[in-house]
Amino acid sequence: MTFTQQTNQQLFDAFKRQFDEFHNGLPSRNVASKTLEIATEPLPENGSEFSELVNYIDSAIQPNLSASNGGRYWGFVTGGANPVATYADWLVTTYNQNVAKGGDSIASSIERQALSWLCQLFELPDSFKGIVTTGATSANLLGAFTARQFTGMQQGINVALEGMSQLDVAIFSATPHASMVKSLGMAGFGQNSWHKVDCLAESEAMDVNSLEQQLVIMKAENSPKSIIVIASAATVTGTDYDDLIAISNLCKRYNAWLHVDAAFGIFERLMHGAEGKTKGLEFADSITLDCHKWLNVPYDCGVFLTQHQGLLQASCEVDAPYMMSDANEVAFMSLGIENSRRFRAFPVWATLKAYGKEGIKAQVSRNVAQAKQLAQWLEASDLYELVKPCELNVVLFKPKANLAEESLTAMSANECMLKLNQTGEIFFTPGVWNGEPIIRAAISNWVTTEEDMQTAIRALGH
Repeated sequence: MTFTQQTNQQLFDAFKRQFDEFHNGLPSRNVASKTLEIATEPLPENGSEFSELVNYIDSAIQPNLSASNGGRYWGFVTGGANPVATYADWLVTTYNQNVAKGGDSIASSIERQALSWLCQLFELPDSFKGIVTTGATSANLLGAFTARQFTGMQQGINVALEGMSQLDVAIFSATPHASMVKSLGMAGFGQNSWHKVDCLAESEAMDVNSLEQQLVIMKAENSPKSIIVIASAATVTGTDYDDLIAISNLCKRYNAWLHVDAAFGIFERLMHGAEGKTKGLEFADSITLDCHKWLNVPYDCGVFLTQHQGLLQASCEVDAPYMMSDANEVAFMSLGIENSRRFRAFPVWATLKAYGKEGIKAQVSRNVAQAKQLAQWLEASDLYELVKPCELNVVLFKPKANLAEESLTAMSANECMLKLNQTGEIFFTPGVWNGEPIIRAAISNWVTTEEDMQTAIRALGH
């Protein structure tokens, strides 16, 4: 098969049929596939006819994908792809824009508008600038880069140019997400470089008194020269929020950088505004958030925001003179990891344009109500124990002990979770609470319905 043999009509026809079959089948298919490996075969020498490719996808690929776009995939924090974002993502591939620099397209301007709209959506000051990333991990990595550049500036070191061998930094956090720890390693600090701050009782939230005590000791010892604090809004398991007002005040006192991982917890701001659990987020030096979670745009799409764009630019910029430039704005290739960049901001822009603040707020509120409904059922159940009150959209539970041997709940939490997932009716992922394995359900998909809730509850009750 050569690259020129398919007409647009053939592609459209095949795509439409496969799209309809996949989406129409989501309610009835297994939420998690029972087949996890593709058949091994050598690289084709001459390729195959397009019809053969389509048939292979129909028979061997599509049936073995997860129903993560459906209403009962409650693992991780997984949003679906809303209809407008799905349409916009089709166009992203159609347009195939490289949003590295401006000067040849409106695409960069659309990304800047999408970022501005996100700041308005979450009531953040317009001093926050940033970039659309591949996800929270790359956003947290940019947070580590920018904080690294800040601490270097404090010590007279341009880290991006000179390296960090002479850098003297202490990093503090209570419950950093795994992607943040990974980012510290990739940024050269080291995955084990951060100092553990105590958590509040029965919570993953930072004990600010513990942070202050550690900062007082370090100041008395006149070391380190620079400080980075990583806070959470909210934590990935307990959905607990750090006290960002108190933490930001400490950071100001000690001239420390404050990075807030708010990947999905920032959406609480839609329900309770700037005075809710994220109060003080506006004082952060940098923020991570994820759009492929609760904004329900397709993978992969995160956002990094900072009030110090110059430091971000200094961390990432290596000029490539052969590329056209828009002299009025900083090129996105100078604000992120990639030079070549997919137009992934377009589904974000289209979602904000089509649904507006109230539409997105309504969806978030609906998922929170669904999570509380599940928590109430679990709390009343004879089979399960709700291990923590539901704070947002994540529900933590485990099987009750000392029940009949044949019951699901006679198993460990992990065994019980695997058995539930194998029913094909629901999909959970594991977690740990107070040092014990638990089952974690995160409801963040726009398509989840009351029927999905009842199907899941029936599966749990068996």
